[in-house]
Amino acid sequence: MKIKFIKFKTVKSTNDVAIRLIKKENFKPTLVLSENQIKGRGTMGKKWVSQKGNLFITIFFKINQKKINFRQYAILNAYILKSIIKKLVPKNITIKWPNDLLYKKQHKICGILQEVVSFKNYDFLIIGIGLNTNFSPRKKGLKAVSLQSIISKKIDNTKIAINIKKQYEIFLDNVEKLSYINIKKRYCK
Repeated sequence: MKIKFIKFKTVKSTNDVAIRLIKKENFKPTLVLSENQIKGRGTMGKKWVSQKGNLFITIFFKINQKKINFRQYAILNAYILKSIIKKLVPKNITIKWPNDLLYKKQHKICGILQEVVSFKNYDFLIIGIGLNTNFSPRKKGLKAVSLQSIISKKIDNTKIAINIKKQYEIFLDNVEKLSYINIKKRYCK
């Protein structure tokens, strides 16, 4: 299933952009990318530290919660993103449930904010992804690390976003064809 790609210079929150697009009746699966995010959101009302130069994207698509529910998507999303990061950093990437990816079990490298929005009799899954690609955000009490600091190489955010888009296109095709149990076997490794 093809995912539309929309890129911005600066937004308040990529998840907020996704919600606006849905309410404008953009029902096609879409990936929103922004070079800068000034009011990123985390879970439980926390602020996501959005350091310019890192990757801020949101993917949204229609879901049937009778087939795969919100909690099951949370599991799958974490494993999909882990598999993408492991292509650059093959070792020491772990999932801290329900929404973080860590390097060496202690340094946050990626956060995932998942929401469901209902509009015009459809449910949409909104997956916000903040990935520390080129900078390690500084915040008191936060242990964070960037991909660049791990592999000593500047990261091309657009390339990673395109890779995420491709992986989710394959994933959405699998969601159409397979049961949750078979999808979980395929992705949760």
